[in-house]
Amino acid sequence: MSVTPRRALLVIDVQNEYVTGNLPIEYPDIRSSLANIGCAMDAAQHAGIPVVIVQNTSPQGSPVFSKDTPGWELHTVVTTRPHSHYIEKSLPSAFVGTDLAEWLSKHEIDTLVVVGYMTHNCADSTVRHALHAGLVVEFLVDAAGSLSYENHAGRASAEEIHRVFTVVMQSRFAAVATTEEWIAALQTGEALSRDNIHASNRRARGLAKFA
Repeated sequence: MSVTPRRALLVIDVQNEYVTGNLPIEYPDIRSSLANIGCAMDAAQHAGIPVVIVQNTSPQGSPVFSKDTPGWELHTVVTTRPHSHYIEKSLPSAFVGTDLAEWLSKHEIDTLVVVGYMTHNCADSTVRHALHAGLVVEFLVDAAGSLSYENHAGRASAEEIHRVFTVVMQSRFAAVATTEEWIAALQTGEALSRDNIHASNRRARGLAKFA
């Protein structure tokens, strides 16, 4: 008999910096991901799942996330909805320098559902940290987003970064699903399933197919 997951929804860095500020999310469309974040929060509230809000903070004068600036502020999709706990962080993982681990343990959470920004930075860091801490992780692919980079190592589009990071997540670190798929899982009480490295690689080499 399967055990119903004890979930908490972690809403990472849904701040104006990613919407109207200096780091605009490029993929998926920000309007779509914000709407899905709102839907996930509403579904969590309806299902009695606690919601944890995370806010990233940089020192005063930083070009992004400088505390108490408009870009640092949480977006209204978050501020207009209830939450159970608030965390302020200064590093990518929401576990570092915060009380997140203790709060999850106190509330007997075994499954962490991650949404927010950015897929490849704070979300990915938190997902990996959660797995290493022994939690089951679910990541909502359309309630997150990335932006493009160019540096000494090369250039990558926002779509490429988002896609590659979520494929890697599904191979080991998290069950990747759309918001609609996740809400359906809430209704059935089932856990979403993640894949594994071996099977993911065999499919890529044409040696296996999805069940």
